[in-house]
Amino acid sequence: MSGVSRDQDVDIDLGQLVRAVWARRLRILTITLVGAGIAFAGAKIMSPQYRSETRILIEPRAPAFASTQQVNDAGAGPLMDELNIASQVQLLQSADLLKKVINDLKLYDLPEFDDAASGSAMSSILVTLHLKKNPMENPPEERVIDAFVERLQVYQVPGSRVIGISFTSKDPKLAAAIPNAMANVYLSTQSGAKLDSNSEATRWLEPEIESLRRKVSEAEKKVAEYRTSHGLLQTNGTTTFPAQQLNDISAELTRVRGDKANAEARAQAVRNALSSGEASDTLPDIMSSQSIQRLKGTESGLQSQVSDLQTSLLNSHPRLKSLRAQLADIRGQIRQETQKILASIENEAKVADLRERELERQKDTVQANSARAGEDEVGLNALEREATAQRQLLETYLVRYREAASRADSNSSPADARIVSKAIEPVDPYFPKVVPIVAVAAVAILILSAIITMLAELFSGRALRPVDASAETIETETGAEEKITPQAAPVAAVRSPARPSMLAVVADQEDAIDEDVETAAEVPEDDNEFSVASVADYLTGSRAPLAIAISPTGDDGSAATVLLTRILADAGRRVILIDMTGSGYPTELMAEDEAAPGVTDLLCGEAAFGDTIHSDRLSDAHLIPQGRSDVRRAMRGVDRLSLLLDALAAAYDLVVVECGAADVAGVSRLTRSRDVEIILSLPQLEETVFVTLMTEFQAAGYERVVLMSEGEAAEQRLGQAA
Repeated sequence: MSGVSRDQDVDIDLGQLVRAVWARRLRILTITLVGAGIAFAGAKIMSPQYRSETRILIEPRAPAFASTQQVNDAGAGPLMDELNIASQVQLLQSADLLKKVINDLKLYDLPEFDDAASGSAMSSILVTLHLKKNPMENPPEERVIDAFVERLQVYQVPGSRVIGISFTSKDPKLAAAIPNAMANVYLSTQSGAKLDSNSEATRWLEPEIESLRRKVSEAEKKVAEYRTSHGLLQTNGTTTFPAQQLNDISAELTRVRGDKANAEARAQAVRNALSSGEASDTLPDIMSSQSIQRLKGTESGLQSQVSDLQTSLLNSHPRLKSLRAQLADIRGQIRQETQKILASIENEAKVADLRERELERQKDTVQANSARAGEDEVGLNALEREATAQRQLLETYLVRYREAASRADSNSSPADARIVSKAIEPVDPYFPKVVPIVAVAAVAILILSAIITMLAELFSGRALRPVDASAETIETETGAEEKITPQAAPVAAVRSPARPSMLAVVADQEDAIDEDVETAAEVPEDDNEFSVASVADYLTGSRAPLAIAISPTGDDGSAATVLLTRILADAGRRVILIDMTGSGYPTELMAEDEAAPGVTDLLCGEAAFGDTIHSDRLSDAHLIPQGRSDVRRAMRGVDRLSLLLDALAAAYDLVVVECGAADVAGVSRLTRSRDVEIILSLPQLEETVFVTLMTEFQAAGYERVVLMSEGEAAEQRLGQAA
């Protein structure tokens, strides 16, 4: 970029990018359709590829005659482990299995699996240049395996114990036959491996079982000899003789002690009855005696006779005396019998006491023997545990041996897997998919064409706009009434007669707009109020980013606008002037090179945006000169000028557009709905021209129209500056 563009940041104009793409839409669509057609033709030319898939479920399987325990053990084995499933996937891709499938299906006879034999021209060139290894150097079997592996895919279905085997081939029958053949070979290999395991197990178990039998026999013999030598004979299969004897003595001792206590209690009860003189016939031991019962019966009869005779005989009667003597004798006999019963009970207590002492002595002896037997049982238990362990191991080996032998004899050992889905011959090709290929190619070409168009706009600079990062926002307060501070553009002399401006050319190409003028502005009498400095002060306080300068009298008004721009730049404002005049007089006053690219070149697309911005040779202001391209051709793209003003307004405090002798229609098309200041640059105030312009602009809706008039002072100041 020239001029100021080298010192400024730039931003991307997204609107310009979109417009550039839209302007070339027919070209982009044509390229897209051609690319889609080429993709369609290419997809049709490609050889179709077919894919089919077989799925295998890895699960524990056992013969129908297998025991329940065996099935449960198999279900709890490592087959449920993810690592085991991954191992089976690798086994399905092993070279031995692939070679067997290739040999069974005779794939080495098919050209599809040995493309290296025919070879392509490009492959031959690469081999000649030593950029690629000659495939013919590899053995035919290896070439077939390489081609087979490229078309094979073996994978584990996520979250399951299912393995998928898919194969891609030009022949749909072959695409279905190969996965099924691989599954069958895999199952056969697994079943054969289990049969081999069973045969190996029987061969290993036979000598082990014989050895275990000898060990079990020796262990049981040691147990029997130990029992005999230590007297640890079993009574009921679980208890030894000393322990059983101790249990019996303890039980008998408990019973004897109970009998002793019972006898002592009965004897004490009889003694108490005799000593107190109470009737003893209530005691169980007394009443159970037959002699006592007989004597009690006799006593009762005698007592009854005495009672009967007392009613008729005197007490001294011999009959009564005889009966009373018999009654006393009977009672004596009862006491004697009671003493005998008491003596019998006491004898029972003494016998029980003697029995208790004997049992306690025996108990002590048996306890000592039992303690010794307990110590001996420690060694016996160790021998029994050893014998039991040997016996259990022998039984386990016998069960395994019988199962392995039965499987080996019957050749029945299913693989721990089964086919859950067989591959079928596909009808539709897996590749190429014509519709997706064409759609993706069309979208890709469309996007790529749009990107290339945008990049061209960026590299040309037409989609770039300057950005002033240090621009400051100046806020001013405005009252209810607007103060007009116009500045007169001093011009030394009118260099040339008034020429039509660029906007006038645009207005000539459009339909004229008739407007009714109802009001006219009055010309102020004080010239100092409309000086260039006053207009500069007014614009400094204005918030409008755009100022349109109209110079009805020609170059003298344009010179005043140049002076206004320089005053604003000297005041610290970032300001740029756009030369839209027909004569190009502002360019002559400000530009270092009058032939520098400008606004007409930008609108014609012959110059980048950054290349049209230049520095004023006498101030800090910037300039977009008139340019070298044809004005009428440039005005055909005048709509882009509106975007240019938006970009400049974002980068500068004020954008001044010098339009020369422009009319209201041209200015309206340029400003549209923007917040704008209209400046009428009339160095020599002509009342008729001023009133006419003021009336037209106010009728068009422009409320802020500023007069800038200063007579010959502006021309003198410009001459001094030059």
